[in-house]
Amino acid sequence: MVPDLMSPVKVGNLQLRNRVFMAPLTRLRASPDHVPTDLMVEYYAQRATAGLIIAECALVSPDAHSSPTEPGVYTAEMLAGWRRVTDAVHARGGRVFLQIWHPGRAAHPDYNGGRQPVAPSAVAIEPFAHARTGKRHAVPRALAVAEIAAIVDNFVRAASDAITIANFDGVEIHAANGYLIDQFLRDGSNFRKDDYGGSIHNRLRLLSQILSGTVEKIGAEKVGARFSPINSANSVVDSDPFGLSQEIAKLCQSFNLAYVHVVRGDFLRKQVGDVVPIFRKYFQNTLIGNMGYNKEEANQQIAAGLVDAVAFGKFFIANPDLPRRFEQGAELSIPDPSTFSIGGVKGYTDYPVWSE
Repeated sequence: MVPDLMSPVKVGNLQLRNRVFMAPLTRLRASPDHVPTDLMVEYYAQRATAGLIIAECALVSPDAHSSPTEPGVYTAEMLAGWRRVTDAVHARGGRVFLQIWHPGRAAHPDYNGGRQPVAPSAVAIEPFAHARTGKRHAVPRALAVAEIAAIVDNFVRAASDAITIANFDGVEIHAANGYLIDQFLRDGSNFRKDDYGGSIHNRLRLLSQILSGTVEKIGAEKVGARFSPINSANSVVDSDPFGLSQEIAKLCQSFNLAYVHVVRGDFLRKQVGDVVPIFRKYFQNTLIGNMGYNKEEANQQIAAGLVDAVAFGKFFIANPDLPRRFEQGAELSIPDPSTFSIGGVKGYTDYPVWSE
């Protein structure tokens, strides 16, 4: 039988009921102390029919916030808040991974007590203003080699706590969209001359160390990773995104990750190409496609074996029952972008489910 979006799929040791995954979406509904709120519990529970929810990025340490109400995963209060989210999703039969991240140079001093952000190299994001402050991005401080082990440890600790305390089914390492790990991966933002810069092998080192530590701590079947090799968001580019994609895919396969999640395009449309076939060639476990898919294309790519599942973002914002709407051929509600990051109920938990 040819698989489609409604077919079950295995991810790690999990048997999931469909291939309509919910992409991680930063919605800025946490508390000022970065603790998941009651509203977030409701929001994720509403979307529990997704084959897999990948919950929004949670910061692994307290010194690198990029927004005032983004969630973290580094205090007991944050973990307790996330536990209420996972309990609500599991009560409705859902499965949920947590995306964990460090923004690197995308952090802003205004949200970190004036502290300078860190990055592989002392080069600021250009030419864009910081999305929340409206100010120019700060010039980051290049991480010393001796500081990198602490970054790795923070990811490993966050992954372990997400599983053992918050009861997530797994974690997704955020290595996409121009944040810290991605900044190390790309030669347009990594100008280091040491073991973490220069060759692709060296630029993969931070990612490799984080994956190694996380897999050893919680098991490969609970670890996924997200990449966006041709996305120029946050002014990251690479001179050879296709070669980079190949080496990333090989690395992920060597760790036998539960899945790889690929953002297939460029938000800013500066770079073009299709990296998904490269990941498919070199990564044999579950491959998740993301960005710009509709139901028809998703079904076609799943049937052809190009991807195993598709993660939808905006569709899930406005359609909490998206798998059912796909299954029934129902009309999709249209999301209101003005409400994506404003806080509160509007545009968050007030979208209705479909009724026949």
